[in-house]
Amino acid sequence: MRARRARHALLCVLSGALVLACGERADPMRYVVDGHSAVPARRVACADRSPHKRVFWGDLHVHTALSSDAYMFDVRLRPDDAYRYAFGQPVRLPPNDARGRPTRTVRIDRPLDFAAVTDHAEFLGETRLCADPDSPVYDARACVVMRTERGRAPTFAMHIMSPITWRKDSLCGDDGSLCYEAAGAAWGEIIGAAEAWNDTSSACARTTFIAYEYSSHRLGSNLHRNVVFRNAAVPRRPISYIETPREWELWEWLRDLCLDSETGCDALAIPHNSNISNGRMFPVDWAGAPTQQAQVERARLRMRLEPVVEVMQHKGDSECHPAMEALFGSSDEECGFEKFEDWAPGLLVPASERGECGAGDWRIRFGPTCYSPGSYARTSLTRGLAEEARIGVNPFKFGLVASTDTHNALAGGVEERSFPGHLGVGDDSAAKRSSLDRAVEGNASNGPGGLVAVWAPENSRDALFDAIRDKEVYGTSGPRIVVRFFGTRDADWDRGESLCTAGDLVARGYAQGVAMGGDLPIEGDAAPLFAVSALRDVGTATAPGNGLERVQIVKGWLDDDGAMHQRVYDVAGAPAPGPAVDPETCAPRVAGHASLCSVWRDPDFDARERAYYYARVLEVPSCRYTAWQCLEVPAAARGAACAADSPIPRTQRERAWTSPIWYTPPSDATGAAVAASG
Repeated sequence: MRARRARHALLCVLSGALVLACGERADPMRYVVDGHSAVPARRVACADRSPHKRVFWGDLHVHTALSSDAYMFDVRLRPDDAYRYAFGQPVRLPPNDARGRPTRTVRIDRPLDFAAVTDHAEFLGETRLCADPDSPVYDARACVVMRTERGRAPTFAMHIMSPITWRKDSLCGDDGSLCYEAAGAAWGEIIGAAEAWNDTSSACARTTFIAYEYSSHRLGSNLHRNVVFRNAAVPRRPISYIETPREWELWEWLRDLCLDSETGCDALAIPHNSNISNGRMFPVDWAGAPTQQAQVERARLRMRLEPVVEVMQHKGDSECHPAMEALFGSSDEECGFEKFEDWAPGLLVPASERGECGAGDWRIRFGPTCYSPGSYARTSLTRGLAEEARIGVNPFKFGLVASTDTHNALAGGVEERSFPGHLGVGDDSAAKRSSLDRAVEGNASNGPGGLVAVWAPENSRDALFDAIRDKEVYGTSGPRIVVRFFGTRDADWDRGESLCTAGDLVARGYAQGVAMGGDLPIEGDAAPLFAVSALRDVGTATAPGNGLERVQIVKGWLDDDGAMHQRVYDVAGAPAPGPAVDPETCAPRVAGHASLCSVWRDPDFDARERAYYYARVLEVPSCRYTAWQCLEVPAAARGAACAADSPIPRTQRERAWTSPIWYTPPSDATGAAVAASG
């Protein structure tokens, strides 16, 4: 059946036919790989290639004026501008003058190695139509609201929250063709900018990916994903929630029309902001898949398309939450980091009114209405172990990355001291950025977001894409901390601290162990041994980086009874002695470490128990961006985030999270491998 679908999709490509002639679904928005781009362009080999891989820094979550929620805040930067900024050139931001020209000039502190513009597929056509004075629907009420009433787009918001999806006839026409055509034109602009900025010379100075965001907010729960394509063989138009209102339908579309289409198309989907998903990002109720075989198939498909998860972006950290500690029977003081779901004002349900998720909490309301294990990466990684034990496939065996989710087109703009905001006129001043007064113009609960780090042999699309799929990646909350993480069960891998001092940690790590994202060997009785190395971000002359405080290894596992456990081990460094930063001036008081390295053996290893391990690297405390903003505002005009009793702390420990390394007991590994392979 799958092969027949692939041949059918390929026939559509070759004939250039549209959906109504070519699909099993009678849908006016049939997605077929565009014939002219089905064969990826050849590129020159990169001159700089490392067999032991290098770290490359990027941002895979960037919005421009093509996204309605950026345009309505007066952002006018487009995909070309986003890449201009990412790779070191200045751009201009709102507020705009009387002629609509932006008045602020900004420039990234350090250019990125790679980036992707991920404008929302939902309303891509509508936004283009509403922004074009020559469009036939320019004066439609919904367009006027989008252009003039910042932050108000009720006709759009309900379309991504309702389980029953539709397009607005007054904008798109009875058959939707106006919006489909406009979306195709906008998609062409996204493709064109990515192709123009992607360096295919031997210098490999910069890499871009064609991408978009699938923005399901079903029943008020964030189920967004960024869809990233390997090359220029891409769908004719991006697949949105309006056409595919369940995430597994998105996976099926991408499988049939991309991965299995024999056209050269390849794609990944990266979930983000599970922290505001009400537990629905990583569910174990298997809605729509009632049988075990159906669950196995869905788990395989999910892992084929979603090998990594965005653990950090401007709407907070999704690693863990203190409310989940009771599930593990132990605490982790660092789970309170960047808790947007607890801080955001206005439309969000107050944290004090939330409990565990239940049927009564699954109602349409923006933002988190409850706390759930399925909202956080760590609990979901652990529940994945249980699902693997039950069905033979782990649906949540994902690596960790981070990005910004900027709506100012500022790809990689995460420097705390000079952060210019992320939402046009919504936070175009230090006063707004330090405010908690209103949801629209009180953005202190948001942060600059993070960066994704990829270990790859070269800076090219194929090399980076393969590394992401292999999960040899990690995320940071902004700093460019360089982290290596290897694991092995070879008892002779290390004697004492030789791996940290001999200079061959990386070579031996690859030769005798597995890197982050990998699986430990199942043979032998030896407890796993891990090597983790971290180098501080030196920063720039105007914004020096902070020193490192600690390196931790986080372990999650299931015991014989199927109960979940977690433990956090400090393996290098120690908590900073006394206040590390003056919260009133942001002057550092503790230098921290330039580097940290440790070789650590799990003292609690039980070969019968499924487990995963990942490294977390903490900087010494430093000022959060809101504290820097408060210093710019006169005392009488400072927002709520500047107050002594603010729920948002003035200081933070910036950090990096590596992708995990997994261990599966020998008796279970064979069965899991068979189930995963089908």
